[in-house]
Amino acid sequence: MKYLTLIALALSAMSCATVVVPQATGGSRADGVVEFSYSYGGFQVPQPDWPTADSQAVNRCGVWGYTGAERFGGGTQQCTNVYGGSCNAWIVTVSYQCTGQADN
Repeated sequence: MKYLTLIALALSAMSCATVVVPQATGGSRADGVVEFSYSYGGFQVPQPDWPTADSQAVNRCGVWGYTGAERFGGGTQQCTNVYGGSCNAWIVTVSYQCTGQADN
């Protein structure tokens, strides 16, 4: 039992917070939606830089004639690499709804 505790402590110490900046990866002008994604590895604890992503989403929506952008709650997480039967890399995608009057 003592060894299991030591292993658990060692694994938790190996995990580290990693600041990630979500990048624009897709969207639809017709729907007024912009998608941003970030990826991380098995021992990383991602800390998304939402203020930067929020600002980039407003800029992207602005190119389409909208005045703002609002992040949808949640997102999708998908495994991108499996090793030894376990996932050790993920990609997370969140969507923003463009807001405000779109220019036509």
